[in-house]
Amino acid sequence: MTNKRIAIIGAGVSGLVSIKCCLEEGLEPVCFERTDDIGGLWRFQENPEEGRASIYKSVIINTSKEMMCFSDYPIPAHFPNFMHNSQVLEYFRMYAKEFDLLKYFRFKTTVCSVKKQPDFPTSGQWEVVTESEGKKEVTVFDGVMVCTGHHTNAYLPLESFPGIEKFKGQYFHSRDYKNPESFTGKRVIVIGIGNSGGDLAVEISHTAKQVFLSTRRGSWITNRVGDNGYPFDVLFFSRFKHFLRKIVGESLLNIYLESKMNQRFNHELYGLKPKHRALSQHPTINDDLPNRIISGLVKVKGNVKEFTETAAIFEDGSREDNIDAVIFATGYTFAFPFLEDSVKVVKNKVSLYKKVFPTNLEKPTLAIIGLVQPLGATMPISELQGRWVTQVFKGLKTLPSHSEMIRDITTAQEKIDKRYLESQRHTIQTDFIDYTAELADLMGVRPNLLSLAFTDPKLALQLLLGPYTPIQYRLQGPGKWDGARKAILTIDERIRKPMMTRQVESSGSMTSTLTVAWVMLAVVFFAIIITYF
Repeated sequence: MTNKRIAIIGAGVSGLVSIKCCLEEGLEPVCFERTDDIGGLWRFQENPEEGRASIYKSVIINTSKEMMCFSDYPIPAHFPNFMHNSQVLEYFRMYAKEFDLLKYFRFKTTVCSVKKQPDFPTSGQWEVVTESEGKKEVTVFDGVMVCTGHHTNAYLPLESFPGIEKFKGQYFHSRDYKNPESFTGKRVIVIGIGNSGGDLAVEISHTAKQVFLSTRRGSWITNRVGDNGYPFDVLFFSRFKHFLRKIVGESLLNIYLESKMNQRFNHELYGLKPKHRALSQHPTINDDLPNRIISGLVKVKGNVKEFTETAAIFEDGSREDNIDAVIFATGYTFAFPFLEDSVKVVKNKVSLYKKVFPTNLEKPTLAIIGLVQPLGATMPISELQGRWVTQVFKGLKTLPSHSEMIRDITTAQEKIDKRYLESQRHTIQTDFIDYTAELADLMGVRPNLLSLAFTDPKLALQLLLGPYTPIQYRLQGPGKWDGARKAILTIDERIRKPMMTRQVESSGSMTSTLTVAWVMLAVVFFAIIITYF
């Protein structure tokens, strides 16, 4: 029996890891990429390419290396904890070389359409039409993994800004921004206070005469550097802290998080305080914004009511004249036009079981990978999705009934609606720990802390109190990696390595006052609670 052939669309991080997942299950992948290289969002180019995500030259990733690494290929210890986009791409290239993935790519090939075969109800096969150098090709595949991301189509709501058509200055979407030099000595408005808006306001303020950061709602601002100089996500994402957050509840957690962020700077004083709570919106991560505001180089403004030929009038009645440029950091929309009716997207909302599988197909042979917006890293999520999907494609795992899948989607959507502000930005929001644990359970790769507490207490304690590393999902089950235990126990070494570039006298190690017996009891206690409650 020949191996099943799988079409993968897109050569970004999700496409890359999907190839490897296919190979692990003995499937035959072919990855179609419309450009001439891998990397997707993380491959910087001076000129934006149609149909591909685009970043600016200075972009540094918001998730640290230990939380974003592939589960069986840790990022080298000497790499910085928060990497420049060129280093993220270098890591992807290293991964592709290590697992010999490049030979499965078909570059400069556009996917025109993906249609069901006439016998789809029994075969589950797809007819994929591609085009390369003006020539079209039709190929039949047993499964399709869509890895095109959600940062491709710029959302530019000009109809919400009356007078913009009369504005004589320059205006464009943040997707087209590359560097700050062209704004030297200018007065610039940045609209939107997501991560891109905050980054651009900060960077442009180094060359511009004045930057105005316009926001409708305001935002809670957090930073990459956490307590004691550790990456914030390494400290925030742990089993133990996640368990405590569940006990405390959302209301008290909001109070704590808001107090923590206000300790750094008073959001009300800086004009950034939103009406919504900390957990009701995807936070903005920016280490430098308060410094630029306190220096007067960035001024926070409300929503723009209208534009004139040279000015912006804001909803509070204030006005800023002699504006030279407006940058809309207003987010993105996503769509899958090549899928026709197989997956429908309405206002950035899409109905997918576990955020992966359409529910309207007779056979589960189409999957969307990486269509998530977590507070945390996307890479480990794409990898877990890919591992699960390839097991489903191979027939090792099955999906529940249609009604069960619809109930699951409805429940998940209700949670999003209850927690987050209604916005296109939050339609694919995902809780990093809960969602990855859910996927791991579906595959049987979630580590059992109760068992480990007795067989390997050192590892159990690290998994309980330490960072919620993706590597934990290679400890057992399908795809087990022999190096996983060592990699988990040496996380702190890799975090510290790139920062310790000057030898200093140690102030003494911070050792626990608990005895080994008490530590063991604590691990067992919390493992029981986490396992059964």
